[in-house]
Amino acid sequence: MSVASSRAFEYLEELPGTGFRRLYKQPSTALAIFRRMLPHLAKAFVMAMLYMSKPLPSTDLDAWQTARLTETGPTGSMLTIRSEREQALSMLNRLHILTVASDPGQPQTLKLTNPFAQSLSRALTGGGDHQSFGVPCEVPDKHQVDLDFLDAFARSQWEGILHYMVGSTGLSGDGAGEGPSQGVTKLLQLGGLVEVKGRRVEITQAGFSFLLQEVNAQIWSLLIFYVKHAKDLNMDDVEVLSFLFMLGSLELGQDYSIATLTATQIQLLDDLGDFGIIYRRKSSSRRFYPTRLATTLTSDSGALRSVRAGFDDAVRATDGRGFVIIETNYRVYAYTSSPLQIAVLSLFTRLSTRYPNMVSGRITRESIRRAIGTGITSDQIISYLSTHAHPQMRKTPPVLPPTVVDQIRLWQIEGERMKATSGFLFKEWGSQAEYERTCRYAEEIGVLVWKSDGKRLFFATRVEQLRAFLKGRSGRTEGGR
Repeated sequence: MSVASSRAFEYLEELPGTGFRRLYKQPSTALAIFRRMLPHLAKAFVMAMLYMSKPLPSTDLDAWQTARLTETGPTGSMLTIRSEREQALSMLNRLHILTVASDPGQPQTLKLTNPFAQSLSRALTGGGDHQSFGVPCEVPDKHQVDLDFLDAFARSQWEGILHYMVGSTGLSGDGAGEGPSQGVTKLLQLGGLVEVKGRRVEITQAGFSFLLQEVNAQIWSLLIFYVKHAKDLNMDDVEVLSFLFMLGSLELGQDYSIATLTATQIQLLDDLGDFGIIYRRKSSSRRFYPTRLATTLTSDSGALRSVRAGFDDAVRATDGRGFVIIETNYRVYAYTSSPLQIAVLSLFTRLSTRYPNMVSGRITRESIRRAIGTGITSDQIISYLSTHAHPQMRKTPPVLPPTVVDQIRLWQIEGERMKATSGFLFKEWGSQAEYERTCRYAEEIGVLVWKSDGKRLFFATRVEQLRAFLKGRSGRTEGGR
């Protein structure tokens, strides 16, 4: 299962049974989950039972296992096959696709749930007036747009979000070249991908991991954040999910009517436009166009493959399109003109020179510590450099100089080894007894951090209570005199 599918699957597992029943009433949703989330063996079980009029005895599955073991020969293992079967059945059960019934003295029986079976059958054979695969507009659009325009729009919107995350756009973006809309920026904060400190946007560790994912996984991550907060927007989360699954079945370049959409789904269109997932010429338009980001939601095809500045290739490092060269003296040369890639490099590199098609700089202790301070880990930095390494560096392994890799990790360990604590140093005591009494009191109230009995020094995080303690001891001493 891909990363994007895992995101959606984890959320679906949390839904109650009533939520699944509502979802599966739409053939587009049943087909999307069947295509996108089920392993091959689970799909085989579903197709075998889809048109059965009676439940399937579990003994028949045992017979299939025996036949499969015979086909695989010595390479097959009954234990492995049984494990695969249990995993497939478990996933079908967790997605409320399969029910298992057992009667005393009878073998267990398996049956597909309804409405999943009915909806999947309709999706595969056609027919019905469910209109769950969208309603194409019959009247031609006076402002018809082509695929190049839709790709450019989706690219612009999505790159605006990534630029905002790495801090290369302002806080008050309106989605028109200055940055994403206020709703998108709020979602990024709720998802823990960025933190806003004053007028500065700082990417978090989760945000940097987000950048390293393929575009499809990035989209699903944001959409799951959106669904989780749908109720805060007075939206039905099941209707939102159903509409997202429907988008994956639409045809790129075709305009669709909003006449059959619910109020929740119409409200959703504006937010999806901010993501670049759909295009509407204006908010009052009665039609919308799905972009490539939408039509790849429920498929294994990548989104925006032509976008060099995107991060869809971040986990596929062998395609020869790397652009980073790093030397043993920590000098970095990046052959790119993409503002987004340059902004990402600046998160952990001190850039010094910029040419039309190249930037150069140096990895320093300060630049790595700054990145680690925002939550980015040394392993993430090393992974990014390895992923985007220039083809010239791949000719002789290891890809990255070991001295650079080791030093980046040591700089992180150094930061973890040393921890700054604000407080007060107490010294120059009148007597050893006074030092010991005060130090013991500081330990009792939980403010003592460090002490040196030999030098009669100790360090504490708070001073108010210690000051009162010392004054009280001084008053009692004077009174006794």
